[in-house]
Amino acid sequence: MKILFYSARSYDKISFREKLKNFKSLEVTFIESALNCTTVEMAKGYDAICIFVNDNASTDIIKRLGELGIKIIALRCAGFNNIDYKTANELGITVVRVPAYSPESVAELAATLMMSVNRRIHKAYTRVRDNNFSLTGLSGFCLNGKTVGLIGYGKIGRCFANICRGIGMKVIAFDPYYKGDDEVELVSLDELYKRSDVISLHTLYNESTHHMINKDSISKMKDNVILINVSRGGLIDTDALIDGIRSKKFFGVGLDVYEGEDENVYVNHEDDILMSSITSRLLSFPNVIITSHQAFLTDVALDQIAETTCANLSLYGKGQIEDKYIVR
Repeated sequence: MKILFYSARSYDKISFREKLKNFKSLEVTFIESALNCTTVEMAKGYDAICIFVNDNASTDIIKRLGELGIKIIALRCAGFNNIDYKTANELGITVVRVPAYSPESVAELAATLMMSVNRRIHKAYTRVRDNNFSLTGLSGFCLNGKTVGLIGYGKIGRCFANICRGIGMKVIAFDPYYKGDDEVELVSLDELYKRSDVISLHTLYNESTHHMINKDSISKMKDNVILINVSRGGLIDTDALIDGIRSKKFFGVGLDVYEGEDENVYVNHEDDILMSSITSRLLSFPNVIITSHQAFLTDVALDQIAETTCANLSLYGKGQIEDKYIVR
């Protein structure tokens, strides 16, 4: 099977080349370009493509992939909001994903953002590099005894909850799909907003969750709340978030994902003038930390992503793909 690997980075090549030693039937070509309306033509002559979160697999591109003879699209991620999988299914193109990979890695980055924005680590680091050892403006609050509200209580949410419990935090959660047990107190969204000192998003992004953090939901939150998002940018209405930051509703905000990040994800723009007003506006606030969609980026997660993706492609070729990996 010939596979075109879009948006390839150095760490992708290292992890996948190691795994490909065990999958002799897969012939992979790595390219740095993301999938879009222009680069889709590069898929001619291939049986499959492999894409990531910043690749554009919208309707017209899916149709063109079908015309080019692509039989399977392998997502090397859990989310699939960037692909029109319904059109792919109609055209007979199989879409597979990696539904879970090292939830601990993502949860640890969420915890890192929570602690860093609380203790103003980003500001302290910059000051000390400039030989400024002043403590003014670096005060945080003790997380022990505080309440963290998790929106979404899947594998990542549970790992994050364990970290929070380890530092003495009270954990509550909202998840309409979690049946519940004695492990966590399940509450309504309104109650979660009312009680939480920290709110962390761990839910899928779809039509029903689009902009679930908005002007109304922000107004229900405690003053001086910390908001963390390591899921998908579209969960938060950025204009409402910025209004909330300006009105001093938030003690701090930690974002590994945000609206309008697509042109920036995994691209070096250090010599460019950023044209995205969203990115520039968010970066202007001293109590906001933005990271580069890197919650997955650990050795364990990369290994698991490569293993599952290669297995998906190999098993598809044998007609043995497991249903749980197929997006329908």
